[in-house]
Amino acid sequence: MKIKPNFTALLTYLPAKDGVKTTPVSSGYRSSIKFPFDLELYIGVQTFIETDLVFPGDTVTAEIALLKSENIKDQIYEGLDFDFFEGQNMIGHGVVIKIINPD
Repeated sequence: MKIKPNFTALLTYLPAKDGVKTTPVSSGYRSSIKFPFDLELYIGVQTFIETDLVFPGDTVTAEIALLKSENIKDQIYEGLDFDFFEGQNMIGHGVVIKIINPD
């Protein structure tokens, strides 16, 4: 079963010197996402557009499919800023640029 993306986002990974991530990630990478309106972290599958590999310090456009997010889908909107994490460590920032699948 393929998971449908919820939105497209512009993702900026922290540079290796500023973040925990020192190796590149592939399209399909799962990170934890923290939205400003909620204390919980949500798993988001990042499918990169126009590339398969992203390095620390890169900015990329990606489709994001949230897992188990039924309670917050109606709170996500274009222009919403968020942070994403690997474990407890923040590895980047994102902004929603387009809602794809609001349901």
